[in-house]
Amino acid sequence: MASSQSLLLLLSLSTLLLLLVAAEAATAPGPTPPPPLNLTDILVKGGQYATFLRLLNETQYGAQLQSQLNTSYDGFTVFAPSDNAFQKLKQGTLNNLNSQQQVQLIQYQVLPKYYTFATFQTASNPVPTQASGSDGVYTVNVTGAPTGQQVNVSTGVMETRINNALYSAFPLSVYAADDVLLPYALFGAKPPAAAASPPPAASAEKPKKGDQSAAEGPSTKENSGSYKGRVMGWGFVVGMVAMVGIVL
Repeated sequence: MASSQSLLLLLSLSTLLLLLVAAEAATAPGPTPPPPLNLTDILVKGGQYATFLRLLNETQYGAQLQSQLNTSYDGFTVFAPSDNAFQKLKQGTLNNLNSQQQVQLIQYQVLPKYYTFATFQTASNPVPTQASGSDGVYTVNVTGAPTGQQVNVSTGVMETRINNALYSAFPLSVYAADDVLLPYALFGAKPPAAAASPPPAASAEKPKKGDQSAAEGPSTKENSGSYKGRVMGWGFVVGMVAMVGIVL
């Protein structure tokens, strides 16, 4: 009898303990979800990307890219130029670009695919950028180092080495860039302007016979006749003077 009561008490305690555990699990908060991915926060944390952040904001491409991060299946790779990288540009480079060209320059710093240092080695060149389209050559060539943790990026105008990841977790990789990637379509050598064809030379028309005669003045024959007339006139005068002398 005592044994049965002890067993019943044990079962009751076990049941109560299970109920308490279940209630605690039901009321306990779940794991905190990770904060939403934010490119601006990554660049601000990097501490030296004020110019790039300003251009992302002014061109409104930053908001567009942030929205695409939530829906992209391939992810994105950003080569973030530092403030020093922009200072290395020739004076007036940004001001000489119109608003559309500034957007294209910023888009050119972004690849429409998530790359790690390892996957750069298997990338097929040329690699498109977010600026790629029908307006010109906006691709890059990437060459991953065999040892990893480094990639060389060439644009056809310049080349830079990337070896520092600010952030890398799908769907976004952000790499620190010591140079602004300059697309060939905007900064490449321009073909020389075609020389203007000289106007056709005016053909020298030979004057007509009548025109030539008029241009040359009285004919030789007319000149000769006038001369003879003058000679005869003077001869007549001289003759008359001589006859008068004889008569006198």
